[in-house]
Amino acid sequence: MSVIVPTLNEEVSLPLVLSRIPLSVKEVLLVDGHSTDNTVSVAQQLHPKVRVVYQEGRGKGDALRCGFSQARGDIIVTLDADGSMRPEEMGCFLEALSQGYDFAKGTRFKGDGGSSDMPGHRVFGNWAFARLTNLLHRSRYTDVTYGYNAFWKGCLEKVRLRSNGFDIETETAIRFKKARLKVIEVPSYEDARFGGKANLRSLRDGWLIFRVIVREFVNG
Repeated sequence: MSVIVPTLNEEVSLPLVLSRIPLSVKEVLLVDGHSTDNTVSVAQQLHPKVRVVYQEGRGKGDALRCGFSQARGDIIVTLDADGSMRPEEMGCFLEALSQGYDFAKGTRFKGDGGSSDMPGHRVFGNWAFARLTNLLHRSRYTDVTYGYNAFWKGCLEKVRLRSNGFDIETETAIRFKKARLKVIEVPSYEDARFGGKANLRSLRDGWLIFRVIVREFVNG
């Protein structure tokens, strides 16, 4: 299993994140967007299995795609570096894959899922994007903008992701569905960012998400 953690100036939150990743994980792949703080050195000190890769482009999607190409594990787990995702939940995602699913999609809007870091306008936006995705792509997602996911690496040959920004999460959900792979949503709780500065911009990234939903519909 490879856990991919994209980073950009996350030295404050990394101790909280990396210390909770099980030592049984074979590879922690930190994909850094050329941080100007001590992100890389902190990561290397915290976890014995951290491997650092520097992304060539910019954006979360570019970082994840870079990580996908470098990952050595048969299973890929994507985990944010800001402390909002709970590494302890990883077993639930792996259990879903062991039951025959290709893609375990984290959701904050089902079962025991939830969020401590979502203002009203983002709740509405997430609801609207999920509804639009389900309408256009005949899916049943409750959350298409959350990045805590796990899947078999071999599936990447069938989905061929291309997004560079935060729209990567929505594109991933749609393309796994379009590829007719077995998908299941796994409830997950999103904590508030532990520290540092958020890189998400609601209007800018909302437009990218809307565009990828429509683009994937138009392109069939």
